[in-house]
Amino acid sequence: MSAKLLEPGLPAPSFTAKDQDGKTVSLEEYRGKKVLLYFYPKDDTPGCTAEACAFRDNLPKFSLSGVDVLGVSVDDEGKHRKFADKFQLPFRLVADTDRNIVEAYGVWGLKKFMGREYMGTNRVTYLIDEQGVIEKVWPKVKPAQHAEEVLDYLQKKT
Repeated sequence: MSAKLLEPGLPAPSFTAKDQDGKTVSLEEYRGKKVLLYFYPKDDTPGCTAEACAFRDNLPKFSLSGVDVLGVSVDDEGKHRKFADKFQLPFRLVADTDRNIVEAYGVWGLKKFMGREYMGTNRVTYLIDEQGVIEKVWPKVKPAQHAEEVLDYLQKKT
């Protein structure tokens, strides 16, 4: 069973969850701004760390483009807090421990690693526009280059 990703032009599914500080975060609070919602498998693993640090290092460019960055994984608030502290991540990490968000966005699915199959979060990014509509989807992400890839897209739009 593979996940069915959402298409551009569809309304982004709303959600409410907790971030690394235990504060409630919802998609609705970002209405009027663009949101880069990036899904990643696990805190403090090599690929996820490379991706998060690339977003961190490029955050001023995202801010200049009017884009807020939100990371989402099924790790809990405590793991998110340790991950954010260890790598000085200045954006919110959403704890989707009940998997409602990953399932709503179609990123929870079958994965393979070293010959083993298991269910997990696929590395997918959604750009959501100011009205809460999916503008762009990146279904296959190379962690270290992904922030630049998104910035290239944003610069071509302006």
